[in-house]
Amino acid sequence: MDKLIIEGGVRLDGEIRISGAKNSALPILAAGLLVDEPLIVGNLPHLHDITTMIELLGVMGVEVVIDEKLNVEINSATIKSYNAPYELVKTMRASILVLGPMLSHFGEANVSLPGGCAIGSRPVDLHIRGLEAMGADVVVEDGYIKAKTNGRLKGARVFFDTVSVTGTENILMAATLAEGETVLENAAREPEVVDLAECLIAMGAKISGHGTDTITVQGVEKLHGASYSVLPDRIETGTYLVAAAATGGRVRVKDTCPEVLEAVLVKLRETGAEVTTGDDWIELDMKGKRPKAVSVHTAPYPAFPTDMQAQFLAMNAVAEGTATVTETIFENRFMHVHEMMRMGANVSLEGNTAIVTGVEGLKGAPVMATDLRASASLVIAGLVAEGDTTIERIYHIDRGYECIEEKLQLLGAKIRRVPA
Repeated sequence: MDKLIIEGGVRLDGEIRISGAKNSALPILAAGLLVDEPLIVGNLPHLHDITTMIELLGVMGVEVVIDEKLNVEINSATIKSYNAPYELVKTMRASILVLGPMLSHFGEANVSLPGGCAIGSRPVDLHIRGLEAMGADVVVEDGYIKAKTNGRLKGARVFFDTVSVTGTENILMAATLAEGETVLENAAREPEVVDLAECLIAMGAKISGHGTDTITVQGVEKLHGASYSVLPDRIETGTYLVAAAATGGRVRVKDTCPEVLEAVLVKLRETGAEVTTGDDWIELDMKGKRPKAVSVHTAPYPAFPTDMQAQFLAMNAVAEGTATVTETIFENRFMHVHEMMRMGANVSLEGNTAIVTGVEGLKGAPVMATDLRASASLVIAGLVAEGDTTIERIYHIDRGYECIEEKLQLLGAKIRRVPA
């Protein structure tokens, strides 16, 4: 198991390219199960979760071919099994995304209950209730969700009592081949949901309202193959911008999408950073200054994303002043705080709020990554700390950040990966 060693105290400066969004790529790969023709997906990030999804499709007999440009071609006409096994699903919660498309296209799906980051309860009952409303028979037994349908799924009104990104995506995919109209109410509005909808439309689906909380789908008898390029990763984008702000540096991120990051950019400007944007780039310049503390409150898109709170907490740890970081989405998402305190951060926890008083500097220490975004916050803390920081269990980082140490090295960071 690898670890990262960071020698802190360097101001980041330079430019990097942003990878494709993992949280777009995973449902789009699963959408390949809806057609008997090839779906070609481009701009995929090279991440462990993507490999797992490709492996999962392969285990079920789906033909997956990767070309010289690293596009992935999925052909589900060769499928042999409607079973998504525990061995693969346990490593990644997004595996549940094969449930809706497989059931809708093939009339049957057996998907193991998922695993993934330990950041709180993420119930699968929203997925199950949605499919049942569309006429599926669903039972949960022996650790598997076993779903069947007699003929095509039927269009229905599906109301999500809590906003769920994967729940919206699963039912959206299932609805494309259902008979009649499906209306998803209180649907997730995330850019990754919109990206999936755009891919489905390219495959011949009839969808309207994506990007709002009510999505309408007119079911069609069949979809066709398509070629689609995945949206840039807004969380990776935000992470490098925060890292530059925390170190008092400057960074230009290319091949990204500024309009889906408005909530984060507003907060970065509050730190005193100069932020400029173009069609597909964002530049942040701190001009060597220490950032000002900024309070954030997570909520579903388009509000401030839960996947960015840990990075802002790390920046606030060395900022001027005191700020609060309030987490409203996941109840177990402050596991990085105790590790940061080992580095000298001044943080107190009160329920779902962290109160952070900035200190002049952090001290390098051995720390342990606990989940994907928490690990990114420890990298940021390591970049600003005096001395060496060693981060263990970085397989969490590799689930969401492509070549993180190489990209940071391009910005001047002293960071290296070593075998544990």
